[in-house]
Amino acid sequence: MTINKTIIKKLRNEYGDAFYLLDSEQFKKNYLELKNAFSELYSNFNIAYSYKTNYTPKLCKIVNELEGYAEVVSEMEAELAIKCGVKPERIIWNGPIKNPDKLKEYLHMGVTVNMDSIEEAEYIQKLAEVTEKTLNVGIRCNYDVKDGVVSRFGFDIYSEEFKKVLDIVTHTTNLHFVNFQCHFAKRQVEYWPARAKGMLELLDRINVIPERIDIGGGIFGKMPDFLKEQFPYEVPGYKKYAKSAAAVFAEYFNDKKIKPELIIEPGSALVGDCMKFVGTVKTIKNVRGKYIASVLGSQKNISMTGVNPPMEVIHMGRTTKDYKDLDIVGFTCIEGDVLYKNYNGKLALDDVLVISNCGSYSLVMKPPFILPNFPVLDISGEEIEVIKRAETFEDIFHTFNF
Repeated sequence: MTINKTIIKKLRNEYGDAFYLLDSEQFKKNYLELKNAFSELYSNFNIAYSYKTNYTPKLCKIVNELEGYAEVVSEMEAELAIKCGVKPERIIWNGPIKNPDKLKEYLHMGVTVNMDSIEEAEYIQKLAEVTEKTLNVGIRCNYDVKDGVVSRFGFDIYSEEFKKVLDIVTHTTNLHFVNFQCHFAKRQVEYWPARAKGMLELLDRINVIPERIDIGGGIFGKMPDFLKEQFPYEVPGYKKYAKSAAAVFAEYFNDKKIKPELIIEPGSALVGDCMKFVGTVKTIKNVRGKYIASVLGSQKNISMTGVNPPMEVIHMGRTTKDYKDLDIVGFTCIEGDVLYKNYNGKLALDDVLVISNCGSYSLVMKPPFILPNFPVLDISGEEIEVIKRAETFEDIFHTFNF
């Protein structure tokens, strides 16, 4: 659906002056393109979609329909996956803290739990000793990929704790050791070969090959050149990530009978460019020589800091004025709530700002601060589909005791 003045006017009349626009078809295309990029180099490959990045149920269902995994980091997300029709054995539960009762429940259902601490491993060992069910488990691994960060996730693979956990998962009756997993935050492609090689060196050292090897997420999504140019490093495409990691696995397992499933956990790479935020200009004023326009929307609605987002201004009919170095700010009472710095161009009250590439972390991290969140509309088909209605006062306050 083409976003123009006519469409915006219709949507505002029905859904208000601010909303998200979702393109679920683009999400599906991204998924298939990313999967193909890795599969071409290492055929036994699959994707585990990072629910925390954007847990819109329609997107989660698309991943499940395409036979991907659900990568969750809480019992809330695990419950969402089940509600979306994901089979428990297709759910991978990461995260440093897990509710013990829910951990037991989901392990018994067949969810794969990646252990993140010795306490968690010992708790699961005790569960295994008093059940007849097979519990699926993995180990989160931590090693140096030369990115300058000491990650807080997983076990140092050279530590005594790692040896103990490895012994637990390989020698405890009723524990099924499924996979090694790792997570590193930096998205630059130059750190991806180290992820792959670190895992393979571990396999060589301990002489164990699990069913799956999960090298985590941290992949840039698609973005226009305007946005790419604001990063101090290269923003690569899917194929460069694949070449940097999948090719390493392909070479290593080329002459081996066992070829474990290679998993990655993308979020932003799939959903970043699949959502736009639409906000309406409410005020324009001059403060000590600086023009400032406030919009119904906030920085939390777009989840971008330190860069100017891709933005289209749709003029809605009022007389515009040329501005230079105008800041576009949000509705909150926080000084740092700036959506776009130093805008140059025409603008008027009631104009609409369509901000792209805000599908990653925006919807899930928008707090109920000052205003409830806005509706989500899927515009990928011929008809508009309401994916999420606007939140209300009752949604925010019904858990409080008045």
